[in-house]
Amino acid sequence: MSGERVQRRLAAILAADIAGYSRLMGQDEAGTLARVRALRRELIDPKVAKHEGRIVKTTGDGFLIEFPSVVEAVAAAIAVQRTMAKGRSTAPSKTSANKILKT
Repeated sequence: MSGERVQRRLAAILAADIAGYSRLMGQDEAGTLARVRALRRELIDPKVAKHEGRIVKTTGDGFLIEFPSVVEAVAAAIAVQRTMAKGRSTAPSKTSANKILKT
């Protein structure tokens, strides 16, 4: 390396997916996609941002999210899970919002 400085950083990576996504898509593809979009907009994206995360990649029912620390990654995951468990998501719910996301 000819004088180039390599910048390194530590990151925590969180991987999450939607529980029962294939089954839900088989039952109601349009409705499932609408609920996933609503959950992302109303719950996931705000919690990720609050904990300084960045969604690196989405793949159908999966998310790959980078955080500056393990503490922030765990805090974001817990916040999403608690909100889902309490049913506070305002996403349209043809099926229970508690069943659509598992981290």
